[in-house]
Amino acid sequence: MLTAAKAINLTLAFLLELAVLFSVGLWGFTFSSKSAVKFLLGIGGPLLFIVVWAVFGSPSAAVPLHGAVRIAFEVVWFGLGALALYAAGRVVPAAVLFVLYVINAVLIRVWHQSA
Repeated sequence: MLTAAKAINLTLAFLLELAVLFSVGLWGFTFSSKSAVKFLLGIGGPLLFIVVWAVFGSPSAAVPLHGAVRIAFEVVWFGLGALALYAAGRVVPAAVLFVLYVINAVLIRVWHQSA
């Protein structure tokens, strides 16, 4: 049973990463009434986040982070995702995203699942 819970936790971690990208895109598309700004922020925001995750956050990151720096990076990453949802007018989903991140992060560390 614990093996299944650990697999679910890793799946949740991946889905939360995708949720951050979706949240930033949603925020970008709701930020302005101008089409060019919507496109720039709605597409460019998630692309920027993808690059930052690839460089610092992914298991095969070019610049892997460890310890407190890794934790701070994740808090900022998922915090910005929740903030983007909040700014897009999705208050409850923003809170759910961040609470799920905190639970997931604690379990990842307790179960030694970090990269």
